[in-house]
Amino acid sequence: MANIIQNTSNKAFGGLQKTFSHDSAVLGCKMTFGVYLPPKAVSQKCPVLYYLSGLTCTEQNVVTKGNYHSAASRHGLIVVAPDTSPRGLGIPGEDESYDFGSGAGFYLNATQSPWAENYKMDSYITSELPSLIESNFNAIPDRKSITGHSMGGHGALVLALRNPALYQSASAFSPICNPSNCDWGKKAFGGYLGPDTTIWKQYDATELAKTYEGPLINILSDQGSDDNFLSQGQLLPEKLVDSCKSNDTIALTSRSQEGYDHSYFFIASFMADHVDHHAKYLNK
Repeated sequence: MANIIQNTSNKAFGGLQKTFSHDSAVLGCKMTFGVYLPPKAVSQKCPVLYYLSGLTCTEQNVVTKGNYHSAASRHGLIVVAPDTSPRGLGIPGEDESYDFGSGAGFYLNATQSPWAENYKMDSYITSELPSLIESNFNAIPDRKSITGHSMGGHGALVLALRNPALYQSASAFSPICNPSNCDWGKKAFGGYLGPDTTIWKQYDATELAKTYEGPLINILSDQGSDDNFLSQGQLLPEKLVDSCKSNDTIALTSRSQEGYDHSYFFIASFMADHVDHHAKYLNK
């Protein structure tokens, strides 16, 4: 395989769950990612579902706890799970807090020093990583969808809305829907993008939904009612719902799941629904 090193391989639901590492030219460091190859990928090209993880996570969280393998095997989908940020760069402050720097890349391209040179997760997810996947695996280049959790849910929504027609569908688990108006987002955007809040709108799903003019995109979003970050005002799903109501090019299904929290128990409970959602559009 070109430019990637296999680290692990485990059989799962007839397919193979693998992890790889590579030297990222975009991020300037070594990156790891998971790839699930369904049985179909042995002999045929398959669509790809990208999963973006949340704050503090690596690809291992969803690989080991996400419960996507059965549904992905059934639908013949490759699932790709990248890490959440560059790591080990030696930037002062990169490891000082859980919600900024390492493990908290927020899926944007930073513009502020010292982050701008390496913190370019937008470009990594939408360009460099897909190129690696498509050159090394039986992936259909123009059949991609995207999902994620929390910060990764924010990333999935934002990258889908910023790149019309790049993804056939999008979904999210407990996403940060309006980061310009929550503490997590204000800290990240201020540090990575600077003080001009008009620039923040470029990476805010609620704001992007107001102006999206691409082809119809179908979005599924699930939110647990007992999520402590919901009650703290970090997620703001109602803001996204309001923005989408006035845009007939976005078909948003926003669900509240009674009694569920922010954890991977919640994600695992509804992951099959999300894989089914994406399969409808990826396997057309």
